[in-house]
Amino acid sequence: MDDKKVGLNEAQRGKSFKKNPINGTKYTIAISSAKGGVGKSTFATNFALALSKIGCKVGLLDADIYGPSLPKLFSINTKPESDGKSLIPVMKYGIQCMSIGFLTDEQTPMIWRGPMVTSAIKTFTQKVLWKDLDFIIVDMPPGTGDTQLTFSQEISLDGVIIISTPQEIALQDVIRGIKMFDKLKVNIIGLIDNMSYFKGDDGKKYPIFGEGGVKRTAHEFNKKFLGEIPINPNVGKLGDMGTPIVEKEPDNEISKIYIELAKKIKLSYL
Repeated sequence: MDDKKVGLNEAQRGKSFKKNPINGTKYTIAISSAKGGVGKSTFATNFALALSKIGCKVGLLDADIYGPSLPKLFSINTKPESDGKSLIPVMKYGIQCMSIGFLTDEQTPMIWRGPMVTSAIKTFTQKVLWKDLDFIIVDMPPGTGDTQLTFSQEISLDGVIIISTPQEIALQDVIRGIKMFDKLKVNIIGLIDNMSYFKGDDGKKYPIFGEGGVKRTAHEFNKKFLGEIPINPNVGKLGDMGTPIVEKEPDNEISKIYIELAKKIKLSYL
């Protein structure tokens, strides 16, 4: 990964920031892709854990109303408590968590129109008792729709990390996401090449989904390339078990990549 600080761009660095409208938090960072199936939720959970492990106070908001992943990835089966006015985040692995999946049955489809989705997002950002957070990490849904607009225009994101695999079909949607955030004047922290290659027992790298596409796209749109995360079967296995790899195997090569990125983000913002 680039050794330079990541996060705030040169124009923003050293300037005062508009107060984050999410009470109890300092900075809101979204994890987005505009494409499903690229490992965005897995990245969000492990990145949040990495920030926590280096001493940050972290919240994790699962903003995917139609397909929440946080209950599974963190193995959370309890409903959030309430003080009568606001919801209290569920604590897991030292992280304050909230998801629509905490409030509904696992197999219940969310057949909601856009305004209902927007209302849920506002509830999670305005009526949840987030407490003393350095960062709240927002796991965005795929696409460029209501949720992205609500966060960009009304919640005032401090930055977004864009996740993609090297495949051209994924990058087509990622480019749409880049253009959307640029148009909405949201700071794009940089791009991550997820599932970039598989390292065999012979030590060789096998670019199963192609090679170099994410880095090329970052350079094309003048964005930072934050690095590669290789394929590791344990990532999916541990996620399915509700114990993400950064939590279960902090010394794993994959975990170290997340922790190094977390250090760079912390350095840039705090």
